[in-house]
Amino acid sequence: MAPPSYRERLRIEGLALAACGLAGSAALVAFVPASRRWPLNTVAQLAVVAALLEGIGTRKVRGWMRDADELTPGEEGSGEPTPLWMLPPIMVSLAAVFVLLPETGLPGSDRAGWDAGLRITGGCALVGLVQALRYGSIVGGEESRSGRRFIRVKGSHLWSGTKLGWTGTR
Repeated sequence: MAPPSYRERLRIEGLALAACGLAGSAALVAFVPASRRWPLNTVAQLAVVAALLEGIGTRKVRGWMRDADELTPGEEGSGEPTPLWMLPPIMVSLAAVFVLLPETGLPGSDRAGWDAGLRITGGCALVGLVQALRYGSIVGGEESRSGRRFIRVKGSHLWSGTKLGWTGTR
């Protein structure tokens, strides 16, 4: 059985992350009034995230496809997406850091709090949607144009970026 394509991974992981982010954001807005502090700040920060995702993210995805090497049979690896159960704990942990930061008394920590937690969950929703819809369509378009099927290969991780390979069959 062939491993999931990179486009499939982007859609699966992206939609799961978007769902986590939307659920977390909805819960914060509905049940934690402090999360609604400084709404223009939240909107502005999410707009910056969106601009970075479009500007830098799309360039990175295109570069990874351009730099992909052809894979011989057996080199594909599993191609399995990040286990979806890991996404909610990662998002909640990251948000919790910013929610609890004011308790530390560190300089500038008064700018964090529940509203920063909302920016984290909203950012997760935004990243997931862009990953699934925008980046997934970029990869799908290149697969259609080139006849290649892109697969994420070993050596990919958050700090060094994604490494792709390709096979000639979609």
